[in-house]
Parts: sequence; C-alpha cells; structure tokens
Amino acid sequence: MRVIRVDASTATILLTDAPAPKVRDRQTGEIAKDAMTGEALMTVGVVYIDEGESSLIQVTVPESGVTEGLTVGAPVSLPGLVARPWQSVFNGRERHGIAYRATAVAPGAFSMAQAG
Repeated sequence: MRVIRVDASTATILLTDAPAPKVRDRQTGEIAKDAMTGEALMTVGVVYIDEGESSLIQVTVPESGVTEGLTVGAPVSLPGLVARPWQSVFNGRERHGIAYRATAVAPGAFSMAQAG
C-alpha cells in the first residue's frame, strides 16, 4: 500500500508513552526488526494536535532514532513521519488501520500556531 508523508510543521506533538521495544510476536516476545536494516524497532505514544483536533497515535521508530532527553508530557518532533494504511484478515475477521513511522523521535518545541 501507499506511504503518505505527514506534514507535521504546524502540529504540536506531545509524548504520552516513553519509547519501548516493538514486539513482533507476543507469545515469544520477539522484538520487531526493520526489514531493510535489521535494526530493532521501538514504539512511542504521542498525541498529535493540529487545527484544533487531536489524535492519540503509536509511532514506530528505529532504535537508533530514539534521542536522549525525552520526557512524557513534553513536546517532541517526529522527522520523516509517514502514514501507511493497512488491512489484514485474522481469524476470519477483517482488520484495518493506519501505521505511523518516523525516522526519529527527539525533544521538540510547542508550535507557534498553538502558542498564540
């Protein structure tokens, strides 16, 4: 499916869940790895606020892209943020959603649009 670039330049993004390893298989505890590089993947929870609307999302980031100094509740930046629609069938039930991925997660600042 298509990857859609997300323009977060006017958004405020706040960290809601500290980075944690992305689990590929819950039964074995296997950590997910990037298909191209083999690097371990992490997930972070954020609230994405833009144009008066907010969404809680989970974003996948490579382990090397997790920056020091992240604080839950503080603003973060997500360079290279993309959204990828997905769908699958599990136990006869169709599921679908949007997977978010960024190249990094770093301490950020409140956007000027939100500060006013």
